[in-house]
Amino acid sequence: MPYTEQSNKSVTPLDQKDYEILRLLEENAKLTVREIATLIHLSPTPTHERIKRMEKSGVIKQYAAILNRQMIGKGMIVLCMITLREHNKKAGAVFIKAMLEFKEIVECYNISGDFDFMVKIVTESMEDYHNFFVNKLGEVKGIGQTKSIFVMDAVKETHNVL
Repeated sequence: MPYTEQSNKSVTPLDQKDYEILRLLEENAKLTVREIATLIHLSPTPTHERIKRMEKSGVIKQYAAILNRQMIGKGMIVLCMITLREHNKKAGAVFIKAMLEFKEIVECYNISGDFDFMVKIVTESMEDYHNFFVNKLGEVKGIGQTKSIFVMDAVKETHNVL
C-alpha cells in the first residue's frame, strides 16, 4: 500500500543532447556550461538553456557532493526492513515523518513483499547503529517488525541512472 502521494507528472520529453548533458552532469556536476557545450558539440547558450529547462522541470533535482563514507568515519551501512503494525495512510504518514527526521537514514523506500519499508542507515560503528536502533528507530510509533541486514562490502555504489 503506498503511503505517499504519487506524482502524476508524465515523463519530460528529452532529446539526445539533453541525455548527453545529463550523463555528463551525473559524472561531474562541476563541469562548466562551456565544457559541457564543447563535449556535446553545441554552443554555450543553448546548452545553458537546456540545463535551466531541465532544472526548472525537475529532471535535475539537485547538485550534490558524493562523500567517501570511510574517510569521514561513516563506514557502517545497515539495510533495515520494516513492517508497520497498521496499514493505513495515517500510520504510514507518521512513520515517514519520523524517517525524514533521522540523519542516519540516507534512503527510505516503500516496498512490496513481506516488509513495508526498507531504509538504508549509515553510522560510524555497530555501537552507533545499536544506539540508533534502540533509542531512535525503536521509539517510532507503529513499527511492528524489523530485520537488519549488515553490509559487509559495497561492491557497487553509484548515483547514475543513465
